[in-house]
Amino acid sequence: MHSISFNKKISRIIIYVLLLTVIIVTVLPFVWMLSASIKTDREVFQMNPFVLIPENAKWSNYISIWSRIPLWTFIKNTIILTVTVTALQLFTSSFAAYAFAKMEFSGKKTLFMAYISTIAMPWQVYMIPQFLMMRKMGLNDTLLAMVILQAFSAFGVFLMRQFYMGIPDSLCEAARIDGMSEYGIYARIMLPLSKPSLATLTIFTFVSTWNDYLGPTIYLKTETKKTIQIGLQRFIGQYSSEYGLMMAGAVISLVPVLIVFLALQKYFVAGIATSGIKG
Repeated sequence: MHSISFNKKISRIIIYVLLLTVIIVTVLPFVWMLSASIKTDREVFQMNPFVLIPENAKWSNYISIWSRIPLWTFIKNTIILTVTVTALQLFTSSFAAYAFAKMEFSGKKTLFMAYISTIAMPWQVYMIPQFLMMRKMGLNDTLLAMVILQAFSAFGVFLMRQFYMGIPDSLCEAARIDGMSEYGIYARIMLPLSKPSLATLTIFTFVSTWNDYLGPTIYLKTETKKTIQIGLQRFIGQYSSEYGLMMAGAVISLVPVLIVFLALQKYFVAGIATSGIKG
């Protein structure tokens, strides 16, 4: 018994050491980025000795970056695009997922599998047909083109459908007996119960849309319509040696993502745990 208990303790210590190592490796680049954002260009790569917070911290980097490029314009465009796409994906994914999970209609399983199978198709395969379609519609070089293309998500439908499958059908049946319409069941029963999955989908959608670089690069050409990722790339191209300013811009672009994650993180684990594969 003592041997088994000792082995368990050793295994637990090893697991904790491995987890701690992974955490350090993951967090270290962000710590370096924060440190570099308040340093001069000479101090950024000074390693002997390495100073986390310099004696004369250059907080002016966070002010200078706004005047070097139209950063506020880039951030505003990104906020508009990200918030709109996230809201639309939450609505379309939850609405379609309710139909696939709680309603019966001909060809439901076939249609669901056909739609979900598009997840396996890389975006690079169909990005050119999409671009040609948007250009023919006169939507090239507009944020609206990005919104239309990202308003629907097969992954979002899959995530929400798996969560809805865990909600007892008896709730829907009781509501139907009481005369509630399918729209009422969706809005008054399913949505209030699906906060964890909605929060999970919000995080995934917000982060992927905010950090998207290739899509805006293809569709957005006018300077006043570009997003933060393109703006930072433009800054790197023009001021490739000013590393402190680069890191300051990267930190600024990271703040909205952190705010969203911290605001919704208490629902995130629950949303992942309750959206396992069912039926």
